Amino acid sequence: MLASVISYSALGIGGQLIHVEVDIRRGLPGIDIVGLPDNAVKEAKERVRVAVRNSGFAFPKDRILINLAPAGIRKEGASYDLPIAIGILIASNQISNRKYLPVMVIGELNLEGGVKPVKGVISAVISGLVNNIALFLVPGENLTEANAVNRGRVFGISSLREAFIWFSDFTKGRLPDTALKESVPGKTIENETEKYGDFTDIRGQLRLKRAMEIAAAGFHHIMVFGPPGSGKTMSAFRLPTILPDLTEQESLIVTQIHSIAGLLPVYTGLIRHRPFRAPHHTASLEGIIGGGAVPRPGEVSLAHKGVLLLDEAPEFKKTLLQSLREPIEAGMVTVSRVGSSIKFPSEFQLVMTANACPCGNLGRDDAVCMCSRSEIYRYWRKIGGALLDRIDIRVPVQPVAREIIFSEKGESSGTIKERVKKAVEIQEKRYKQYKFNRNSRIPAGFMEYFCSLDNQSSMTLFRATKKLSLSSRAYHSVLKIARTIADLSNAERINEEHILEAVQHRRYGDSDFFWNFN
Repeated sequence: MLASVISYSALGIGGQLIHVEVDIRRGLPGIDIVGLPDNAVKEAKERVRVAVRNSGFAFPKDRILINLAPAGIRKEGASYDLPIAIGILIASNQISNRKYLPVMVIGELNLEGGVKPVKGVISAVISGLVNNIALFLVPGENLTEANAVNRGRVFGISSLREAFIWFSDFTKGRLPDTALKESVPGKTIENETEKYGDFTDIRGQLRLKRAMEIAAAGFHHIMVFGPPGSGKTMSAFRLPTILPDLTEQESLIVTQIHSIAGLLPVYTGLIRHRPFRAPHHTASLEGIIGGGAVPRPGEVSLAHKGVLLLDEAPEFKKTLLQSLREPIEAGMVTVSRVGSSIKFPSEFQLVMTANACPCGNLGRDDAVCMCSRSEIYRYWRKIGGALLDRIDIRVPVQPVAREIIFSEKGESSGTIKERVKKAVEIQEKRYKQYKFNRNSRIPAGFMEYFCSLDNQSSMTLFRATKKLSLSSRAYHSVLKIARTIADLSNAERINEEHILEAVQHRRYGDSDFFWNFN
């Protein structure tokens, strides 16, 4: 007998439908799996054999051939366990056979016949819908995730026995509601300020907090540098608390990425808050950019539509830092392998922190920096001018005075977030007809249209560009920052005041490698 069950293989954040074909013929008992399976798939034959028997079914004592088609795509993971088991039950006439079953089945089996959660379920459902599959059988713990798409009919099961009941009824022409698990409400995600803190925790540092607000409103990349203990990392960790929530479309893509990476908790629906990723400086290139034998998203993709923090940026490998330039520009990472090329979204907001010198004392009033100019030059050279030129906002900070530490708290994250939200709404309305929706993503060809200046503002920017020796990219950065400042002020046009403030946020790092504070 021959049976075919539809399953799924991840490919980037999308995927490919896989037909699990099962053929049972006379011969020595055994199972052969073909179609480029990895070790986890090859081991499925032992899990399936025991799970079928422990679920009360008879395992065929014949030769079984399982073909995962198309054969040219490498199959990996344990999500093929359940479709293989269902295929064997159909081919052995334990489930009434039908030539075509328009149902996608994914799930891992344990030895007792229970169905365990797998990754990539939301992408599987989306791929199935694109290919006119409207019925899905998934692990019960992945049901909330699968239902987040709000299309098709999704059934959650907890065991092979439940799958058998479902298919038995389905092949008789009815969908059994008894096998349908109600979608569990998505886990409540902790409040962002509870997770990352609040901007009221930062005393003083008004310039730093203003820079963070501008960066959040325009999705600008930002770098904060100064001595240890001046609030660099503290402010970076509080940036997510003032970012607007994800839109519905953004949530769908972000959830797909995290599901493919296996980072989406069970009983979780769409991710609503912007991701915040802070990898350690010992992270590998593949860990940051993505890759592997079977390409998986890296930190730049996990931070899509959110924040990627590189704390103590000069401590990261130079090659790793330079590899960020393409994702920053394109908003996409391309992982190339022999015979294939896979793309992962990576439109993230880069936040970097650093000391002003290797010893960390440069900029402190109560300490002496013993680093030579050449040592400081080598320290900053790790970041490199090409990457640094793509950072819109650069903020020097110094430790606050002791009396400020004991002063009253400043604005809360909630207050700042409201201003950011209004500025974002202005941008979304302005750019609704374009492929970009934030000021930081304005293409060079649209600068004059969206960032027009009067004569006085234009002359001010010209003098600043000449005095600070700003590059053409830096000139555009100043305009983008000024556009965001104007939006925060609810001003339709950019004026001289906005230009002057924007220049102060961009002035460091282009010509003065010493990065002093004077």
